[in-house]
Amino acid sequence: MEKQTITIYDVAREANVSMATVSRVVNGNPNVKPTTRKKVLEVIDRLDYRPNAVARGLASKKTTTVGVIIPDVSNMFFASLARGIDDIATMYKYNIILANSDGETLKEVNVLNNLLAKQVDGVIFMGHRITDEIRAEFSRSKTPIVLAGSIDPDEQVGSVNINYSDATKEAVDLLAQHGHKKIAFISGALIDAINGQARISGYKEALDKHGIAYNEGLVFESAYSFKEGLALTDRILNSGATAAYVTDDELAIGLLDGLLDKGMKVPEDFEIITSNDSLLTEVARPRLSSVTQPLYDIGAVAMRLLTKMMNKEEIEQKTIILPHGIAEKGSTKN
Repeated sequence: MEKQTITIYDVAREANVSMATVSRVVNGNPNVKPTTRKKVLEVIDRLDYRPNAVARGLASKKTTTVGVIIPDVSNMFFASLARGIDDIATMYKYNIILANSDGETLKEVNVLNNLLAKQVDGVIFMGHRITDEIRAEFSRSKTPIVLAGSIDPDEQVGSVNINYSDATKEAVDLLAQHGHKKIAFISGALIDAINGQARISGYKEALDKHGIAYNEGLVFESAYSFKEGLALTDRILNSGATAAYVTDDELAIGLLDGLLDKGMKVPEDFEIITSNDSLLTEVARPRLSSVTQPLYDIGAVAMRLLTKMMNKEEIEQKTIILPHGIAEKGSTKN
């Protein structure tokens, strides 16, 4: 038997008060007599009344819901960002709709349009890159949008990141200081601005600082996965590289395991620095040296920026850069 939907009208009738009084009780308005509030809450509890969020959203023109588009929910980098987003959303009484896009352009567009159709008040986008297709959708929409862990080279969309160019430069500089002349750059697709513009420029700057010529044969594009890192091992060793900067922790662990499988010692025979300092860097043996970035804070600050945009508050800075560092662990020489 289908459960009957209890409405605000039913609560008002049972409690013998107006619907406006029930609404004030539900929304925590203090202008209700304690005895009346107690009576209404008892009826709400007895009838198991649940305020209709959709109806309330239509009345207020707000759904208090935020859409979060994530390329891979199983990747610890994005999962850590999502946790920061969720905690701040809860603080500001917003609900989250999490949508996985698999980093595919068509799916990203469909996911974004599905969220906008649900009348979300704002969107946080964590794609690898801003394609022309997704930018066109951003431009069409009047809904506030913020990027987290993803850069917009044109800075048209609000974003929260670290300085990926500087971070890469510092990581590669450290490897060069250790005497390496052939340092591999292992990243996701170079068409992604975060890799093909920010990180590669930092890589080239570090090489130039040490008088090392840039060599395309030491640049490897890959999907962000353990298996891909493992599969790249032979190609990286055949390139003559003796060290690598890797843009994803799972990818870095794949390379680490591939090297160990071949009887190589890390860091004695080959040094690795990865990029996200997620939990994976701690569980690997040896532990992986990494760029450190405040993953939780990137998500949290992105959500706070979005709340300001949704509430039309004054925004001093739309492109926010948070601090980073380098954590030297077991995969680099001390």
